[in-house]
Amino acid sequence: MEQRKPGLRRVIGIFDSGHGGLTVMRALVERLPRQGFIYLGDHADAPYGGRPPAEILDLTRAGVETLFGLGCRLVILACNTAAAVALRPLQQQWLPVRHPDRRVLGVLVPMVEAIARTPWHADSRLADPTRMPETVGIFATPATVASGAYVREVAKRAPAVRVVQRACPELAGLIERGAPDTVIGSAVATHVAALLEQLGHEQLDSVVLGCTHYPLIEPAFRAALPPQAVIMSQPDRVAASLTAYLWRHPEYRDFGLLPAPLRFLTTGDPTLVSGLASRFFGATETFAPVRG
Repeated sequence: MEQRKPGLRRVIGIFDSGHGGLTVMRALVERLPRQGFIYLGDHADAPYGGRPPAEILDLTRAGVETLFGLGCRLVILACNTAAAVALRPLQQQWLPVRHPDRRVLGVLVPMVEAIARTPWHADSRLADPTRMPETVGIFATPATVASGAYVREVAKRAPAVRVVQRACPELAGLIERGAPDTVIGSAVATHVAALLEQLGHEQLDSVVLGCTHYPLIEPAFRAALPPQAVIMSQPDRVAASLTAYLWRHPEYRDFGLLPAPLRFLTTGDPTLVSGLASRFFGATETFAPVRG
């Protein structure tokens, strides 16, 4: 059994390349207000979406190592790019050797489970043979799309579901810079139109906003998408998934009697980062530097 020093609480780390993961953290804090969290944004190296996979893996591993060093035994990759590229090698190759008692989870897994309607570790032979064909659209960064993670993992679990992807290389930057709604709306409309053109006459049933920045501009997607296309909320599904995980694995949770303190760290300029954070988190928070 784990031995803890008196007064030392288990905190959960949340890692993202920038601000986007704050939309996930907000949902987690609302769902688990008595659980402590430490957020680390790698703003100095953001964005990850256009980087080569090897760089994304190295940067993600460094961020997770930092959070482990701060006492986190469980870290959530709240960045679709990091989760799509780095989660599997971290879980299968790095953790068993370097940190066998710690865990890394990612935002991609709950979304794949939601699309496939089956648990991540379910036998692929158990896919529902009566499920009618569906089409799911993924809007994400170039790195997430290039990884093929959504296409590959959904196909394993739900062969009847067709996944169509669209890389949106500029959207995260537009959101972070606070671009006007008209500019963002035009960019979103262009990407939606391109994805619909790929489908031809096929109906788009649902959509995943596969970058944690995109929930902030969900209204722009809703305006551009066909009325029948359901937008699946990634932050809410991640929060529900982590809650279930913590009940199955109580060794990683720590629910106090009162709301837990939160910490916000950045590899970038704390003043600049703090000024932008409220748009993503919904509250004003002060970031501290994690390195000089």
